[in-house]
Amino acid sequence: MKERLRISEIFHSLQGETRSVGRPATFVRLTGCPLRCQYCDTAYAFHGGEWMEPADIHERIRAEGSPLVVVTGGEPLAQRAVLPFLSRLCDDGYEVFLETSGALPVADVDGRVVKVLDLKTPDSGEAPRNLWENIAHLSPRDQIKFVLCSRTDYDWAREVLEREHLATRCEVLFSPAHGQLALRDLAEWILADRLPVRLQVQLHKLIWGDVPGH
Repeated sequence: MKERLRISEIFHSLQGETRSVGRPATFVRLTGCPLRCQYCDTAYAFHGGEWMEPADIHERIRAEGSPLVVVTGGEPLAQRAVLPFLSRLCDDGYEVFLETSGALPVADVDGRVVKVLDLKTPDSGEAPRNLWENIAHLSPRDQIKFVLCSRTDYDWAREVLEREHLATRCEVLFSPAHGQLALRDLAEWILADRLPVRLQVQLHKLIWGDVPGH
């Protein structure tokens, strides 16, 4: 019983973010999240969902046929049973990405998993929840993401980038919050400051808008 996971949805789509952007992937979205970011586009995953046995989840993943699996939420690490689940995915030969808020410890995540750590900015409303010690547990294959809502967020992220020497640890992504920050503005700020980051857009939203399950 303890190994079960509460699943909001499992679906096949294109990865819209990170270095695997544009690649077909199987997404496993877990239910529940302790954060309430003001721009959250998956609030439907806060509650509900279905309790599933790991074997049944793995069967669904096999049926989708993609070698890339993205475990997301909600906040996947809010369910401790996700840790052995991630390891088994790696054992089965999948390329595994974990999308996490950065508010919960990542130290015990299997080292074969690519961690995408979403550091929360002031305008998200959840910046005090950032668990800064997580940075020490990132490897060069991981990624750090900032979702930026304003120039204030950008300046804050730039300071964190420099203070924590993030670009020396792993790739850093700057992404505009959908509908809140103009892509061109963010691009011009990055270029003007010569930041060692990647500008990221949400490909899935350009294709499908805000339709859930994409």
